[in-house]
Amino acid sequence: MKPERPEPPASPQEGEAVRPGRGAFTTRPEVRAVYQRRARHYDFAAKLYYLIGFREQAYRKMAIEALQLRRGDRVVDIGCGTGLNFAILQDKVGPKGRIIGVDLSPAMLAEARRRVTGHGWSNVELVESAAAAYLFPREIDGILSTLALTLEPDYDAVIARGAEALRPGDRWVVLDIKLPFNWLRHLAPYVIFLVRPFAVSLALAERHPWVAMERHLENTTLTELYFGFAYIASGEAL
Repeated sequence: MKPERPEPPASPQEGEAVRPGRGAFTTRPEVRAVYQRRARHYDFAAKLYYLIGFREQAYRKMAIEALQLRRGDRVVDIGCGTGLNFAILQDKVGPKGRIIGVDLSPAMLAEARRRVTGHGWSNVELVESAAAAYLFPREIDGILSTLALTLEPDYDAVIARGAEALRPGDRWVVLDIKLPFNWLRHLAPYVIFLVRPFAVSLALAERHPWVAMERHLENTTLTELYFGFAYIASGEAL
């Protein structure tokens, strides 16, 4: 990556002394409980963020474009939720490709299953698993995580194992939230308040999956979105 941005502080996983407050959503049970409650209305609630200019669907499309998928490819969607990425992924891999959606919430996967059934997709596999516990299949062609990987405490291990499973040159892509590198980071408490219903906290925004991607992948890139409060990071398997 080009070193044109200020160095962010280390994430909690990398040694920073952060003391998450109550409801900081830093554990898997906390996150799972939130999404179990919100699964039924997740898609509608996500659309409300367009009212504050957060173009979630456009960002998802940008992330999937960054995967550079081909027809017939196999792709893993980590933290797939209700399957909001599936239609875009289907356009890329086609009916002979395969989509594997992984999520720790049974309720979110139930919504994803309804989506798959409703569209008649026969090439989608849904797996109930925390990202850190998931065993990636060998020689997959792409891995995606949108607005989910920051919720996983062991994101570094997830990125590392995914990188090992990818074919050389194929891509890991993450769309997620972060704190801006500039003065706008001081507005973080107000922005975090708006996304708190999705188990986002200031402690989570201090996590830096893109740094882990630099360790485990090559040709990594980072593109900031939404005034620096979101980003797309990508890298290629060695």
